[in-house]
Amino acid sequence: MTTRQEFIEKLRNSSLRPTKQRINICEVLFNRDKTFHFTINDLFNLIKDKTGEKVSLATVYNTVHAFHKKGYLKEIPINSNQTYFDTNVTDHHHFFDVNEEKLIDLKNEDVGPIEIQKSIPGKKIKSVEVLVKLED
Repeated sequence: MTTRQEFIEKLRNSSLRPTKQRINICEVLFNRDKTFHFTINDLFNLIKDKTGEKVSLATVYNTVHAFHKKGYLKEIPINSNQTYFDTNVTDHHHFFDVNEEKLIDLKNEDVGPIEIQKSIPGKKIKSVEVLVKLED
């Protein structure tokens, strides 16, 4: 379990003031046995359900994006208007079930080597992330 002081440090490291609402966001995000995937709206509703406290959607949005920028969360764009976030920031891949709108971790060892045949002059590959979309 993560302590309140660790949440405050995480917020300050992300250039955010440690308000009660942001600490509640941290508790929902990082005080879990397992990592999880979520959208901003999912997290907004989860915070209301778990804490019973009021928090604005803008605060959730800004906090999540600040955490992503700092490397505490991974962003997984599904399409042009749908983005998920992951509390597991290690290198790994994902299945996305289109029908259930559910993101599922896919271990690196379950994906064969990926060869990139073309490069862009002056650029190097930072990372490769595979998103496999599934449907019924």
